[in-house]
This record gives sequence, structure tokens and C-alpha cells, in this order.
Amino acid sequence: MSDKTDITLIINGQSHAIRVESRRTLADAIREDCGQTGTHIGCEHGVCGACTVLVNGEPVRACLMFAQQADGKQIRTVEGLANGDEMHPMQRAFMENHGLQCGFCTPGFLMLAVGVLEREPDISDRDLVDVLSSNLCRCTGYQNIIKAVRAAAVEMRQS
Repeated sequence: MSDKTDITLIINGQSHAIRVESRRTLADAIREDCGQTGTHIGCEHGVCGACTVLVNGEPVRACLMFAQQADGKQIRTVEGLANGDEMHPMQRAFMENHGLQCGFCTPGFLMLAVGVLEREPDISDRDLVDVLSSNLCRCTGYQNIIKAVRAAAVEMRQS
């Protein structure tokens, strides 16, 4: 007898009825069971932030959350940022401000920054840097990531 539970993950507005073992992480379920591979898995210990998604609007390390804990909750992944062919202001700002190099950490940074700015659009520079320092990037040196998030914050406040 298997230890599997039926759950529904609502990812970017689309319901995914899946059957998971109790130990299945949200990151694995999103990628393998729901086919949303934009959420990257890095350290699998909640340290790097590559797997950050929004659950009910809050940034969450998907590698540290069990899929069952997200049953019925609203999940936003990087695939849900763009509106059709129109990029989200954060995606555009990362591109225009060279906030990415290899791109592995980018989905996590995008989701963290969007989640924080949607909750706190007027976050101070100091607090923003503090929040962004929770995600790791091995390529950019962070300056262009910070520049991109600040640029997106201005555009997000105007829309």
C-alpha cells in the first residue's frame, strides 16, 4: 500500500490534480508532476533561493515545503509572471539592467523580488538589499540584480 495523497496545486491559475507521497517537496511536484520547469532546484536545503515561488503571495522556498502543504493554495511560478507575450516589469528590468548571466538563480530572484514588492512597494533600499541577500548568485556580483529590482519597483508602482 502506497502512502500517496490526492492534492490540487493551483499554479499560475491552473489546477493540477496530482497524487503525491507525503515527503514530496513542492519544488519536485511543480517541476515533475506539473511540468513547470522554470522553478529551479539548487541546494535542496533552502539556502540558495533558486526554487523560490509565491504561495498565497508569500515568497517560499519550494524545496522546503511539502507539496501537501500547498494543496489548494495559489502558487505563482516564473512561468506566471509574463502576461502572454508581454514580460512582467521585473523580467524586463532584469534583461535591460543585465541582472542575469547564467540565469540559474534568476527565477528565484524574480519571484522573491515580485513577492516582496507586491507586499511592500516602497521598501527601503537597505531592506531590499537585505531581502535579496537571502538568494545566492554565483555570476553577477549582485549590483545589477539590485539595479534591476529598483528599476522594476518604479515601474510596478506606476502600474
